[in-house]
This record gives sequence, structure tokens and C-alpha cells, in this order.
Amino acid sequence: MPEIYLKTIIKADIQTVFDLARDIDLHQKSTSKTKEKAIAGRVSGLIENDETVTWKAKHLGVYQTHTSKIINMEKPYQFTDIMLKGTFKSLKHQHFFRQEGENTIMTDIFEYESPFGIIGKVFNKIFLTNYLKNFLLERNQLIKTTAESSE
Repeated sequence: MPEIYLKTIIKADIQTVFDLARDIDLHQKSTSKTKEKAIAGRVSGLIENDETVTWKAKHLGVYQTHTSKIINMEKPYQFTDIMLKGTFKSLKHQHFFRQEGENTIMTDIFEYESPFGIIGKVFNKIFLTNYLKNFLLERNQLIKTTAESSE
């Protein structure tokens, strides 16, 4: 199962970064290239534990829907979401936050499994892992910029 590990250093307090990372409206801004829109469940504001959100977005030229659920949250240190319905065979995204002086260290661990067996594994290596990593990096950059401009 492919895993993407990202660490982002943000000059802002942990609560601000934690809240921005679970802000549905900010997520939609960060994914404007894919026209991602929350269409069911929590569709705006801060998602909470046990809540779901269904996204509609255009990835790789095709509109797709994806429903995630927050299965674990310890404010302001971590939360985990998993895919309930969507294109992937499985998907789990863990978000961790740690205060270090004036900075918050935001860590993403993104694990996914593609459908289609060996063909999916080859597609992951050739294309999908980099695509998803760049998608997450754009999101994290907006969280960083927003958090640091509000400090």
C-alpha cells in the first residue's frame, strides 16, 4: 500500500493550524484546480469527529465523488479520516500537529490502495503517488500561508 509522508513547518500556534486543516471551506479553496466541492454531510466550517463529507471533484479529466469520515480526533493534536465510498480500494489520511516554539509541525500520513490489482500498482508508481503528493502539498501550502498571515 503506497504511503505519502509530508511534514510542514508553520509559524503559527497549534490550534490555528489544526482548525485550518479541518476547515471545509479552506479545503475547497486549496482544490480549486480540481473544482472540488463539498456536496453532502458537513459542507462548510470545521469538520468534527464522527462527521462525514462527500466531495465532488474532477480528477484526471473525470468527475468523481468521494465520501470521508473523521474516525478519530484529539484536539488539537491529531485527526484521522478514512474513505467510506470512492474511487480507491481504501484510503486513510492521518493528520498530526505538534507545537515547537513558535512553530507548529504538521505531519500528514496518507495511505491508499488503488483498485485494479497489478495495473493499479503500476499506475501508482508511474503517476498517482506524485499526483496525490502534489495535491496534498498545495493544500498544505494554503494552510501555511493562511495561518502565517493571521499571526
